[in-house]
Amino acid sequence: MSVLRTGGGGGGMQRREFIALIFGATATWPATTYAQQTGKLSTVGFLGASASGFAPWAAAFAARLRDLGWVENRTVAIEYRWSEGRPERYAEIAAEFVRLKVDVILTVGSAVPIVKQATTTIPIVFAVAIDPVGSGLVASLAKPGGNVTGLSIQANELAGKRVELLREVVPQLRRLAILFNADNTQPVLEMGETQAEARRLGLEIIPLAIRRAEDIASVFLDLKTKADAVYVAVDQLIVANRPRILALAVGERLPTVFSERDFVKAGALMSYGPSYSELFRHSADFVDKILRGTKPADMPVEQPTKFELVINLATAKALGLKIPPSVLARADDVIE
Repeated sequence: MSVLRTGGGGGGMQRREFIALIFGATATWPATTYAQQTGKLSTVGFLGASASGFAPWAAAFAARLRDLGWVENRTVAIEYRWSEGRPERYAEIAAEFVRLKVDVILTVGSAVPIVKQATTTIPIVFAVAIDPVGSGLVASLAKPGGNVTGLSIQANELAGKRVELLREVVPQLRRLAILFNADNTQPVLEMGETQAEARRLGLEIIPLAIRRAEDIASVFLDLKTKADAVYVAVDQLIVANRPRILALAVGERLPTVFSERDFVKAGALMSYGPSYSELFRHSADFVDKILRGTKPADMPVEQPTKFELVINLATAKALGLKIPPSVLARADDVIE
């Protein structure tokens, strides 16, 4: 991802200004010097869904921190905690971060409301959030206010594009199932947008509401006789149960569309959206600035302007689908 858009009304930040913003201060004030001056090892609390699901994203975050001079266990400590898709763990982990007196918490949008209840002073950065204004995470993109800021993927705006792409790839698509976590505001918002777009295209909607991992198998039961494809609204519950969801979809011979490429690498048919690895990588820039003294309230929420279409041809073949050349020509990555 080469460009990100800030929450201001003036459009995207120019490339040279973006580079200067990120590298200007860090070139003259190494993290090692900062740690020595403060007399403590800066600590980041990293809250994700699962170690396996978040592995590439956590690695991208840590790598960018190293680029900025924050070397894990030398100039910064990263406390990794995993919810395993159980929202009740958010409060426990947030309370632990408060006890540990971490300097900043990095997480995803769905965890922010509960983490905010634990602290109004420790800065919170969300690497991925769906409509952070609509879901109440921040006051506005340009002026987030409070102790929260980060990166918005505006998944609601992308939902229609995913449905359109899916209809191109699955010409017999008439009934679309939408899998979402009904206890999470953000995928509920995305589900609503997806439903509206699907209806506009004349598709019948089958909502698949889940609240815990145990619900997943039951909603897929005999789904092939009810739906032609599945749209999955990604959140931590979905990430933590990715292997199960993909196995069930393949078992029912159902095409799936997601927002993120790692699901396609794992066997989903296709995805359209920003690279989560790039979002987590860029979230390290937010963390870097906060560790050097910038307040989250003064850091506009940013939005990606590059989106990837990724297609798994092996999955398409297994499902008996032929991807139209017009779609393949638009793909950013094709997995054989």
